[in-house]
Amino acid sequence: MVSSSHQLLPLLKQYFGFKSFRPLQEEIIRDALAGKDVFALLPTGGGKSLCFQLPAMAQAGLTVVVSPLIALMKDQVDALQSSGVPATFLNSSLAAGEARARLRGLHTGQYRLLYAAPERLMLSGVMADLQRWNVNLLAVDEAHCISEWGHDFRPEYRQLAGLRQLFPTVPMMALTATATGRVRQDIVTLLGLREPSCYVASFDRPNLTYRVFAKNKPYGQVLEFLRARPKASGIVYCQSRKSTESVAERLNEDGVKAKPYHAGLTPKERSQHQELFLRDEVRVICATIAFGMGINKPNVRFVVHYDLPKNIEGYYQETGRAGRDGLPSECVLLFSAGDVVKQTGFIDEKPDPKEQQIARAQLQQMVHYAEAAGCRRRELLGYFGEQFEEDTCGGCDNCLSPRETFDGTLAAQKLLSCVYRIRERTRFGVGLNHVIEVLTGAETEKIRRWGHEQLSTYGIGSEHSRAEWGAIGRELVRLGHLRQTAEKFSVLELTPEGLAVLKERKPVRLTKPVSAPQPTAHRAGEIACDEVLFESLVRLRKQLADERGLPPHILFSDVTLRQMARNYPASERELGRISGMSERKLQEFGRVILAVVAGHLQMQPRQIFADDSFAATPPISGRATLGVTARDTLRRFRAGQSVEQIATQRMLTTGTICGHLAEAMLAGEPIDLNQFFTAEQQVEVAAAFQKTGSAGLTAVFESLGGRFDYGRLRLFRAAMGNRRG
Repeated sequence: MVSSSHQLLPLLKQYFGFKSFRPLQEEIIRDALAGKDVFALLPTGGGKSLCFQLPAMAQAGLTVVVSPLIALMKDQVDALQSSGVPATFLNSSLAAGEARARLRGLHTGQYRLLYAAPERLMLSGVMADLQRWNVNLLAVDEAHCISEWGHDFRPEYRQLAGLRQLFPTVPMMALTATATGRVRQDIVTLLGLREPSCYVASFDRPNLTYRVFAKNKPYGQVLEFLRARPKASGIVYCQSRKSTESVAERLNEDGVKAKPYHAGLTPKERSQHQELFLRDEVRVICATIAFGMGINKPNVRFVVHYDLPKNIEGYYQETGRAGRDGLPSECVLLFSAGDVVKQTGFIDEKPDPKEQQIARAQLQQMVHYAEAAGCRRRELLGYFGEQFEEDTCGGCDNCLSPRETFDGTLAAQKLLSCVYRIRERTRFGVGLNHVIEVLTGAETEKIRRWGHEQLSTYGIGSEHSRAEWGAIGRELVRLGHLRQTAEKFSVLELTPEGLAVLKERKPVRLTKPVSAPQPTAHRAGEIACDEVLFESLVRLRKQLADERGLPPHILFSDVTLRQMARNYPASERELGRISGMSERKLQEFGRVILAVVAGHLQMQPRQIFADDSFAATPPISGRATLGVTARDTLRRFRAGQSVEQIATQRMLTTGTICGHLAEAMLAGEPIDLNQFFTAEQQVEVAAAFQKTGSAGLTAVFESLGGRFDYGRLRLFRAAMGNRRG
């Protein structure tokens, strides 16, 4: 049996093209090969599959993988076979003749890996066959499906407990990307894992940027977003089947190739649409939130949630389908209070009161995330029990362009006082909507029945709209001044902290709600390369994949192509050092790739990149090169549009638009600073920059008392840089 690092690494390079393991992979593989049960929680894109694929090649016998998604089985088996790994799958998509042929291969020991759905695996005939196939490892993928507390509970997974009785000595591995502490315990108990080695990796995906937009004419927002990223491929999640159809149809009419994907389509239609997406024939899939896609496409550059997800686990898993290759990708959520009402209506239709309570609590946490003013990465990680230690993540809207705060003491006192007076009069609590109706002086049957029009707080909140009071109320819950129950008729209760605000008149600062699109500055994971050569290699990959009837990413990931376009390999030896280049792929594709690189260098000069793989390409002229998106902003600005107008139209924040204009300044484009600052303000800001030195924008922002937003300060810094230049 192979177990030591010096024995595993050659197999890792031979079959998967990698020189080293990702975090925790080697430890998980060692334990599996040593016959131990393993529980592994690795984030989407963290390399879960390798944890059972490599052991399959390191020992004789058959590794059985339980997977709930038929499409994902085919995708993984195609990828394994292209790298020389003998793998197969059994599921309902196979014709009878093909299934018999695969069964014959399993009987003769032809395969090392077998993928199967749980309901197929637990058939009596298959169970009897398994005992003859020399099974050496049982891997349960998407193991959270076994828990009713998981976001994607599947009753058929409960049958898997029978595997332990059938194979008492075979090690079992349970893998998932999303599981709270309660779900983790369920997995271990229900699968009968014996003193398992438990590995929990960080949930952080630093290459993903998380942003929340106020939902306003959502189709127009999505279209603008896509037009600003003409080469990017991604997923748009919608709440209903009807929405997936209509959004996909309208995108096609507007020149964006898109297909719907939902449970109402026939299996053939779903398979066709997914295949077109995987092969880059369409660049957008519009999918229902409720239907798991199982897309294993590494170069998904964005995930847009057109509607509010039901819970954070589902949201995290769906956003996790972006950037699985480690390159920068975007996660966008369109949020409106109306979506909360819709989701609450769906919850009320559930027959089981316990399910309703769980769903309401999960929805409250999702709304809390959407409206939170703090770091979104910290919110996500905290939900799964992980602390984020940094002051700012640099990869979410709230960190890149912090929202404005305001003195909300008076508004907080009015709302808290209203909650107090209602309970004082009626001896029972009410929900947020009723509190808002009292504050705004509504004339409803309930208000008259309970005499709430006689309260001192009746009608004192006319300065805010109902939507604004809703946002204020929910923020007071987040701040801990109010407690909201998760029952069907949820009520608000004052906490000791909220009572202190009333009695001691403590000041309260509130955050303005999300209102404008957010920035795209975060580029963690970016690999600077020769973009022209990269596009040539993308075209070559598509041609080679089409010839073999495979999706392009099965051959090479974008990461592999970008490293080629960065390093300009001139020999098979140099090409073999590229991450993701297995021995078989080097033999099959090495010559044609080297020819493309050599041909490119005959026509174009070789570019020089910084040693840091994530550094941007240094400008040749000494000035920054102006990107396409920044140039579009500059064109609109010169046409007379304001920063706010451009931000609204382009689905970006004002801070990002100012960043584009700052980029234009550094590229030598003349922009008059007087359009943003008076002469007196320019003197004041210049003095602040001089005083703080190289401490950064935050120090300048704070020294000026927060009177100038970060966007304008970036503009000023760019102007100062040009003057020094």
